[in-house]
Amino acid sequence: MKINEASLREIKDSRGELTIEIGIKTKDGEFFAQIPSGKSRGSREATVFLPGKAREVLGSIGKELIGRDFESIEDFDFFLLGLDGTPNKSKLGGNLMLGLSLSFARSLAKENNFELWQILKKEFFPNNGESKSPRIFSNFIEGGVHTDNNLDIQEFLVVAESKEGAAMTYRKLAEFYKSVGEALKGKYNFSSLKLGDEGGYSLYFKNNFEPIELLGEEIKRARLAGEFSLGLDAAASSFYKGGHYVFEAKELTSDGLKEVYSDYFRKAPFLNSIEDPFDENDSEGFAGLRRDWGDKLIIGDDLTVTNAKLIRENSQKKLINGVIIKPNQIGTVSETCEAINAAYDSGLQRIISHRSGETPDNFLVHFAKAAGAEGLKIGAPARERVAKFDEFVRLYS
Repeated sequence: MKINEASLREIKDSRGELTIEIGIKTKDGEFFAQIPSGKSRGSREATVFLPGKAREVLGSIGKELIGRDFESIEDFDFFLLGLDGTPNKSKLGGNLMLGLSLSFARSLAKENNFELWQILKKEFFPNNGESKSPRIFSNFIEGGVHTDNNLDIQEFLVVAESKEGAAMTYRKLAEFYKSVGEALKGKYNFSSLKLGDEGGYSLYFKNNFEPIELLGEEIKRARLAGEFSLGLDAAASSFYKGGHYVFEAKELTSDGLKEVYSDYFRKAPFLNSIEDPFDENDSEGFAGLRRDWGDKLIIGDDLTVTNAKLIRENSQKKLINGVIIKPNQIGTVSETCEAINAAYDSGLQRIISHRSGETPDNFLVHFAKAAGAEGLKIGAPARERVAKFDEFVRLYS
């Protein structure tokens, strides 16, 4: 596949901040990819360039791309990685590289009369068998750096899995989202509710356990106990200060925070997963929670940053049994798929995830479908996330 032209356009993400849309032209037309941005980032993520810098870099490497022929996604990505030559994409920028990589993947899919997920499956996941519908991790209540309230924990997630198919999963989740909103307005006497970055409800609570308790009560009230459970994204690096975790205005050690989570697990029967429960450098914290609560899903994100090497290492250390996959953490389609396969080989649950600053681009659903991922983290069933839910229903129905 020969590249005839590459372009960049500035667009706004779901937070109203600027991000980039990359386009490439081939003989089959023009193909685009919109790249999300994240507010809560791990320190080992790929470098992110502002649109102006990304445009400048694309201009300087355009002559290297134009007219060159590539046989596969891996071939294209290998060329980009060679141009960059840095461990963290500091020369080309991970967001620019991902935009180019995704756009090329879409052009190659078109050439083969495939959908995006089919070209990904053919090249990277040929032996994964039929894709089952993943569990949906949906952000219902937000805290941390995603909004302005008193919650230290960043995301309070409803995890949905309907035995009646993808369309019914989405329908029940959307209905439950509305009913939770009504319950919150009634309980706290609000006429309307503020939303956080990912569409989850944002308000003040008496402590970090109250949202867990409220969501659990609503699951029971709606008789969804067999289909819905709860998860947390603590994003603990955001409240790790000076060697302690500053949680609910108290300084906690790693063991102290582990006791908080253990208490949550004991008191909340619907709570089955927790993402980034400790700082990305707190291996002992992860190991202790994983050891004590092996029946729960202990998920790495900042810890692993969609890096195959880190995924293998942290799995071998028994720090996690689940992993978040965010393509713009690593910077190319090929490396993302390598990370997904590393997680699969390590026996980890794979959750393909959005970012806090999202676009309507639905490529995440195609990664999940191609790889047969166990989870798909999209956000609340509202605003720009609806496009991803619609694609989920289309691909899995």
